[in-house]
Amino acid sequence: MESEFKTITSDTIVDYLSHIFEHSGAQEYLGEPVTMAQHMLQAASLAQHQGCSDEVIAAALLHDIGHFTNDFGTFSMEDTHDLKHESYGSKVLAPWFPEIVTQCVRYHVAAKRYLCATRSAYFSQLSAASVHSLQLQGGPMNTDEVASFELNPYLEDIIQVRLVDDVGKVADMKTYPFAHFKALLQTLVDNHANRH
Repeated sequence: MESEFKTITSDTIVDYLSHIFEHSGAQEYLGEPVTMAQHMLQAASLAQHQGCSDEVIAAALLHDIGHFTNDFGTFSMEDTHDLKHESYGSKVLAPWFPEIVTQCVRYHVAAKRYLCATRSAYFSQLSAASVHSLQLQGGPMNTDEVASFELNPYLEDIIQVRLVDDVGKVADMKTYPFAHFKALLQTLVDNHANRH
């Protein structure tokens, strides 16, 4: 699917993302009681309710888009290796969104590893699916990885996205629809295009 993004422009990217949500978002989300679309909409809605920046809201909405833009399909509890969805997601978003958004998408998995290493109570709050994927993703960071990760200028924003990602897994939670976020996304895309 990644090749399809080569024909997308700044005028069509938001509609294309909307299409993904509408046509692929009903897939099961990693063994959780929500679909992929519900999970991402929950994360974005929570970020907005918490007063996060537009960039963090956008990243929360799109953090798992890489599950749909790689060639390997979505994660399952039977997987024995990591599919690197965060890398695929950030790569396809990079031409249209500001760096803060793509950094939050790229490092939301690393943030889980970081929080497991630096917050003693964090691991116990993870779902079974998150624990399984953590094992595939390298487990908690070691001391050197923590020190390196803390140099990222977007560290706090990345952690914000991770935290709403973790709690956006509630069956039947009411959320904003994707359409609610389209103007926000388009503004970020337009502003990014005007700077390049």
